[in-house]
Amino acid sequence: MKTFVVIKTTFAATHNWPDCDIEGVLYLKHEHRHLFYVTMKWAVNHADREIEFIQQKMKVDNFIKTLYTDKFLKGKSCEMMAKELLLSFEANYVSVFEDNENGAEVHK
Repeated sequence: MKTFVVIKTTFAATHNWPDCDIEGVLYLKHEHRHLFYVTMKWAVNHADREIEFIQQKMKVDNFIKTLYTDKFLKGKSCEMMAKELLLSFEANYVSVFEDNENGAEVHK
């Protein structure tokens, strides 16, 4: 059996995909806003708050506020943000979804 602690958070930002050449979604070339939904997981070895998830969420929220919240992220994709969060916080899993509909997952 594996146990993980999990945090979830959201932030608003804008981004674009300047190299988009897919008919039907060419609007993605232009700056557009999303509410991004983030889920992160860390493996733990015991069930007594090896990682205190409220403090962990506060650390992640501070990181996100500094780098992402209410900013134009240019060509930064969900995949790029998920990888950056996974590596920055040594998580086992990160997902970043646009408007809680479509997004990316990265696993360690």
